[in-house]
Amino acid sequence: MKVLCIGGTGHIGRFLTPMLVRQGHDVAVMTRGKTLPGDTPEWGSVEMIRATYARNSREWVQPVASRRSEVVIDILGADVTTLYQSVKNDCRHLVCCGSVWMFGEPRTVPTPEEYQNPCVSEGYRLRYAELREIQATAAQEGLAFTAIMPPNICGPGKIPLETKGGRDPEVHKSLMRGEEVVLPYPGGNLIGPCDAEDIARAFVSAVNNRDRASGEFFNVGSAYALTAKQFVETYAAIYGREIPIRWVGYEEFVRNVVPSVGGHYHFTANMCPSIAKIKKKLGYAPNYTPEETLARAVEWMRQSGLL
Repeated sequence: MKVLCIGGTGHIGRFLTPMLVRQGHDVAVMTRGKTLPGDTPEWGSVEMIRATYARNSREWVQPVASRRSEVVIDILGADVTTLYQSVKNDCRHLVCCGSVWMFGEPRTVPTPEEYQNPCVSEGYRLRYAELREIQATAAQEGLAFTAIMPPNICGPGKIPLETKGGRDPEVHKSLMRGEEVVLPYPGGNLIGPCDAEDIARAFVSAVNNRDRASGEFFNVGSAYALTAKQFVETYAAIYGREIPIRWVGYEEFVRNVVPSVGGHYHFTANMCPSIAKIKKKLGYAPNYTPEETLARAVEWMRQSGLL
């Protein structure tokens, strides 16, 4: 099949694109060119389309439409509505990437693919509304649509989440030195790092099972999540250092320790998506545990000179 992958050189795309090539698909990648393609043999057969995919730009519309791809994968989600209108005449399956955070702070864990509470991110709220609108429109117009909803993305190629809710190598260096971590008591919230390679495999499963994937939102994630305390203990094992934890109250943590919502949300809400539906419908199963994907990411940091 002719497949176009938007964002195919990014963290997920660097795993996804070679997988698609190995399965015999005719693959093109649309990229801004800021991230170089991989150096494995599969990339030699990938068509590279240089364009900026953005809501305030239309330079990407013509190259996307003119390729007439049977499958379009949108990892970036910059403008799904315009993308749908641009490809719907030729595309038979549109596969988009969302996030489990779009469902809002979970009421239950493991969390299903359902609205939970108002999403804290305005950008995610907008994108989630777009995905739901396209889901309905595609069903009416006979085009298969699938949304893949990952949790915190981890694994080689990206600095993993650290104990201040960001991806700062300096924080990782402090963990490597065994410096104190401050967390909100009692540290029982769940954190679900998922390897980008496993997320890529979920996209491939959707592409290969169009009928069963059509019209669905699928959570993807590891088989289980870590508590905040286990999250720190995992880094202690990876870095070979004891990392002490100082516990503070919730209000002190969000006011004085990690005031940004995007940071403290990782330690005040639960990130444990249910993957029951994608396992049942598409046969998906993750290859990596949270501990393994964090270790893979740290090893990549070491090899890249970030530590």
